[in-house]
Amino acid sequence: MSSLPNLLTLSRILAVPLLVILMWNASWLGYLVAFVVFCIAGATDYLDGYLARAQGTVSKLGVFLDPIADKIMVAGAIIMLVENNIVRGWTVIAAIIILIREITVSGLREYLAGIQVSVPVSQLAKWKTAFQMISIGALILAGAAEIRFTWLPAYEVGVASLWAAAILTLVTGYDYLRVGLKHMA
Repeated sequence: MSSLPNLLTLSRILAVPLLVILMWNASWLGYLVAFVVFCIAGATDYLDGYLARAQGTVSKLGVFLDPIADKIMVAGAIIMLVENNIVRGWTVIAAIIILIREITVSGLREYLAGIQVSVPVSQLAKWKTAFQMISIGALILAGAAEIRFTWLPAYEVGVASLWAAAILTLVTGYDYLRVGLKHMA
């Protein structure tokens, strides 16, 4: 557990309660600090994997925790964005699509791991993750922008990226489900 990549992954999990607290009844400053926390946590997602591969310290624990950390962070942020009415109207559908896919793919991966089947992450899924992170970061920043920095187009960037992520979520979720169903017959 004490490898740097695993500690970075764990820090991402521990950052989620802080992120939620910062967004709870947030002022513009709370959203701004939440944005910084989210960006740092997102950077650790890239950094932990890079370091683990570069140092040859890829561990079973890291492989297990990394996708969980991502999903917890995405779910926590999306829930708070909906709660704070930053994600609103039809855009809530995009958020729900993302959450459903995250839960479904997690369950599918768990099932497939139990029968010794590995499903690698596709390049399209990596793009989905990038759009998710951009959208969530932009929407957190939009919380500050609505209160203080009204000239920032953060909301528009966030909503457009969230819908792009939702569309990629449907495509990649279908791909994973199609592969998984072959092993459930």
